Amino acid sequence: MNIPQEFKYTKEHEWVSLDGDTATVGITDFAQRELGDIVYVEVDTEGEELDQDEVFGTVEAVKTVSDLFMPVSGEVITFNEALEDEPELINKDPYDKGWIIKIKVKNPGEVEQLLDADAYKKYIKA
Repeated sequence: MNIPQEFKYTKEHEWVSLDGDTATVGITDFAQRELGDIVYVEVDTEGEELDQDEVFGTVEAVKTVSDLFMPVSGEVITFNEALEDEPELINKDPYDKGWIIKIKVKNPGEVEQLLDADAYKKYIKA
């Protein structure tokens, strides 16, 4: 299972990559495996400011629909439009081409409170 060391993780299985005050967010390799084949991604919060743990969208797999949660507070500034035509990018490449949103981070300290790769590995094996 792929869990990049340079990212931060949530207990809801989102990953975060921080670049200045912009965070890129997606779901983890573990999450996409658990969900199975992803057929649709909906994010209708672009341009909105949301608090940490608020729902920013949903991901639909063949068997289930799952909410996506904000890992940190901020404004949803970009949605990965490639997912509209190819939601399976999340299954194929969850940490690169399968990213879901970019956030203008409101409180960078929230990123530091997320799980690092080792803590996330222990969490999913518990």
